[in-house]
Amino acid sequence: MFFTRFLKLALILGLLSAIGPFAIDMYLPALPDIGRSLGAEVGAVQFSLTAFFLSLGVGQLLYGPVSDMVGRKPPLYFGLVLFTLASVGCALATDIETLVALRFLQGLGAAAGMAIPRAVVRDLHTGADAARLMSLLMLVFSVSPILAPLVGSGVIALTGWRGVFWAVALASVAGLALVYGALKETRSEAERVESSLGSALRAYGVLLRDWHYLGLVGIGATAMAGFFVYLAGSPFVLINHYGLTPTQYSLAFSLNAVAFIGASQFTGVLGQRFGLVRLVKFAATASGLTMAVLLGYYLLGGDELAVLMVLYFIASAFMGLVIPTASVLALEKHGAIAGTASALMGTLQMLLGAAAMGIVSLFATGKPLPMVIGMAGGALLGVALTWITLSGDPQELLAAEARG
Repeated sequence: MFFTRFLKLALILGLLSAIGPFAIDMYLPALPDIGRSLGAEVGAVQFSLTAFFLSLGVGQLLYGPVSDMVGRKPPLYFGLVLFTLASVGCALATDIETLVALRFLQGLGAAAGMAIPRAVVRDLHTGADAARLMSLLMLVFSVSPILAPLVGSGVIALTGWRGVFWAVALASVAGLALVYGALKETRSEAERVESSLGSALRAYGVLLRDWHYLGLVGIGATAMAGFFVYLAGSPFVLINHYGLTPTQYSLAFSLNAVAFIGASQFTGVLGQRFGLVRLVKFAATASGLTMAVLLGYYLLGGDELAVLMVLYFIASAFMGLVIPTASVLALEKHGAIAGTASALMGTLQMLLGAAAMGIVSLFATGKPLPMVIGMAGGALLGVALTWITLSGDPQELLAAEARG
């Protein structure tokens, strides 16, 4: 009976968590079609993705404290309804400006599904059960970049790009039904009394004054920023420049997710053997060097898709070691406010990724070089942050690991 309830909860929270990632990844194969349909330039279409990331990041900071004060379900209802209405609006949009504005609202709604399921896990479980349930939620994020572009390309082939937004709207309606009928409120009245806007602001203040925490968040954020640049630019580069079909693009995009997922499974073993600090230093440096080689290749006039795919596959594998390990180190000293620290980390990573996409979109031409410059810039900035942040007293850093 316990296993059945546990699995049911994992499926509900997994669906809520997946709405945001699917609204990103299903959308990617449609970007060139959207540009042609709405008569928009590459940069303008990419900004519709940037707007989604901006609101998805900022929204998490809002939903966390609100769910502490009023309970978990009311902000979930609000977020899912907002996401559904904005998705319908996106499906009906007739110009790129309207689409960008609605994508911002869509991301604001999706942020509820990103932030609150983690809080529900903490409300209900601790120890091994919490870790087990959280791992199922994280698996959704890992699988989403593989499945969503393939699903998106199928929907596009059958219905056109507008069908993607109708599909995610239906998924959101399903999420609303599950929240209403199958998810119990997990934040009691007594617990809500102890939470306030002031306590949330104080916790954020503590984190924003911790430079070691911010440095570690920055390491993961710069790695993700390079990926976000690829996420925004790759549909135009791989489909328009290299001539892939949307389905071929989806398969090519999935390869990088496979590299990331596969490598990340070794973080525990490698971290235990070599130490988390050494692992981050090695993997971040290796990823940066790989991206520097890719950048040099394009600066020298190279233009082979195979080179782009192979080198970025390698870089993605190293990022699979960097991002989860840096996250563990960042939360190490903030166990008492781990939820707030995790929310701020997610927000900062989304905002940096959105900023990177926005900057690169200003120079986007649909050719590989601007995209590769942005990707390599993120990786190399991550190398610099790694050696600055983790260049302190090695004994102190290792002692922190041991305490974890």
